[in-house]
Amino acid sequence: MGILVDSIKEKLEQMFTPSQLEVQDQSHLHAGHGGAAEHAASFPDMERAAETHVHVIITSAAFAGMNTLAKHRAVMDAVAEEVAKLHAFSLEAKAP
Repeated sequence: MGILVDSIKEKLEQMFTPSQLEVQDQSHLHAGHGGAAEHAASFPDMERAAETHVHVIITSAAFAGMNTLAKHRAVMDAVAEEVAKLHAFSLEAKAP
């Protein structure tokens, strides 16, 4: 896994203690995308900077009683630093 995926996974595990967590690097699916190489090149100081597209599936009791927007805001607040370095971030967040 890449440095951003690892960091996202670690932060989400610490913040939400999820019963399910998948952090998928889907960058390879977008390798031909016009901005993928340019995006990766914009972070030359990062090792494994090829991560551009990440998809997260998370289930946590911490989301109980939250609507979809509140769940997404909570996750985005937790990983804002990493998401700022990505081209695309998609999320499925649910309570058990």
